[in-house]
Amino acid sequence: MKFIDAIGRQHDDISALRMPPRIVSLVPSITELLCDLGLASWLVGRTGFCVHPADTVRSIAKVGGTKDVNQNKIRALAPTHLIVNIDENEKPAVDALAQFIPHVIVTHPQTPRDNLALYRLLGGIFSAEDKAEQHCAAFENEYAALAALPKRTPKTVLYCIWKDPWMTVSRDTYIAQMLAQLGWQQWTTTDPVESARRYPKFNWSRDVVDAVDEVLLSSEPYRFTEAHVDALEQQIGKPVQLVDGEMMSWYGSRAISGLRYLRQLGGCG
Repeated sequence: MKFIDAIGRQHDDISALRMPPRIVSLVPSITELLCDLGLASWLVGRTGFCVHPADTVRSIAKVGGTKDVNQNKIRALAPTHLIVNIDENEKPAVDALAQFIPHVIVTHPQTPRDNLALYRLLGGIFSAEDKAEQHCAAFENEYAALAALPKRTPKTVLYCIWKDPWMTVSRDTYIAQMLAQLGWQQWTTTDPVESARRYPKFNWSRDVVDAVDEVLLSSEPYRFTEAHVDALEQQIGKPVQLVDGEMMSWYGSRAISGLRYLRQLGGCG
């Protein structure tokens, strides 16, 4: 059976392989998903940011970061499959790895519901269809519970992922689409250069502050804390809230608990 990844490339399932697959995942949330699909024994490489589930990934070789992989380490692992993401991994590095890895699976979930296709893609390729469908059912249950929340007053939020320089997310990112499930619209810059970026930089001008109802500080990739929340609230005079970055930005199996987290977030404020 053929399965289609995010760039339209067709993949066969592993039934034709003469030996068990050897998978390198360069995407933290995908590494977690593969483990939850029962495929951890086939994972031979991961990034240093692939930290869940901790007890399982501890024994899987690290091959660098998401954007600075060690190609020699990966080559030595002799992988049959490489799993990457359009946002998280650099195309030149992926192209170089494709020279010696037979199967490169490209992922790019952009909305919460894209997780359903992701579960079925990886579950289908790696003969984990039953567990993939269990994930789909769990996702649909959480999605329905979120949709059943009373409608709230729409608001504009500014989701911050970094400081020095300050950085946010564009409206076409997975994070912004998660926020949209609550009726929260991500702020967008008017700077013509930054507006073309998926992760634009910005400064705290009066125009920016006046345009948002609330600021959300993510716990990753920058490790914002409650101390940052307090300082920024005093600086801009608007509500500021610390949010769990993994729940907001990790797709895969964590998206299921991410939807549950959204329900909690939508119920406070």
